[in-house]
Amino acid sequence: MRAVIMDAPGRIRVGEREDPKIIEPTDAVIRLTATCICGSDLWPYRGAEEADQLLMGHEYVGVVEEVGSEVRTVEPGDFVVGSFVISCGECEICRSGFPSRCVHAEFVHGGIGTQAERARIPFADGTLVATPGEPDEDLIPSLLAASDVLGTGWYAAVAAEAGPGKTVAVVGDGAVGLMGVLAAKQLGAERVIISSRHPARQALAREFGATDIIEERGDAAAERIRELTGGLGAHGTVEAVGTQEAMMQAIRSTRPGGNVGFVGVSHGVSIDGGELFFSQVQLLGGPAPVRRFLPELIRLIWDREIDPGKVFDLVLPLDEAAAGYRAMDERRATKVLLTV
Repeated sequence: MRAVIMDAPGRIRVGEREDPKIIEPTDAVIRLTATCICGSDLWPYRGAEEADQLLMGHEYVGVVEEVGSEVRTVEPGDFVVGSFVISCGECEICRSGFPSRCVHAEFVHGGIGTQAERARIPFADGTLVATPGEPDEDLIPSLLAASDVLGTGWYAAVAAEAGPGKTVAVVGDGAVGLMGVLAAKQLGAERVIISSRHPARQALAREFGATDIIEERGDAAAERIRELTGGLGAHGTVEAVGTQEAMMQAIRSTRPGGNVGFVGVSHGVSIDGGELFFSQVQLLGGPAPVRRFLPELIRLIWDREIDPGKVFDLVLPLDEAAAGYRAMDERRATKVLLTV
């Protein structure tokens, strides 16, 4: 089968891999319908992480072709959405709502790779969720977004305790930050403030529910948010970048007693203990437990209450993946969907 492989930083190719097959009785093999390029894929692409023949891709939707003898919740022919982290769904950690830290957790990126024609998904019952039927073509981008970027933005907004009467700030105007805006609005936030200097992303943020756009970054952004909130800061903040500046902007934008949901993959981030102590903000983040949210996100998409698929602004065939990586790296695209 064809699959996207990163041989080294900046070097993407579509090569041949062995077709997947059932190995364990809890496995499923799916034929991918669509996949995409994630902002986190740019870390190895830019050389910030090791890249040596990486099997790329962790966001995916498709049709089940085969299941192991112990799989109970999906069957051949089902259209499914999968989490970017494999999880059993049965261990104490999964049952507590954090399947992304399952005792059997495995990241789909690197070991499985779903920028491909097919994929073997371990622990299918704990990782995949079937849709109510065959989706309309126009729903596929939104269902694909639920696999990671929407689920991650949703988790960040939940961790930031977005809700009625709350002001939520969003740090980062990439796909996850934009999904954080959508999620905060859907969860009932009264005011959503996003930092963005990119006109197209500003427009999409407005469409998703942002009430305020600011162009400041870092400490200037935190000061601006305090100005907009009577000197107090936001009730909650979504951090969707993963850099030192973004994390400190998030903490400093949040009022005492507030909450920071941080989902940007951290690179070089350190927090001064004294500042954290006196900020009195609550931090929750890390790899999003997307599987926890998938049933509800699929329902919202199926019922056309939300349309997160608008975050994809470039669609390419799998064979042109390298062009998609370049477009995202150069910020000519917010998020690239790859058709299979």
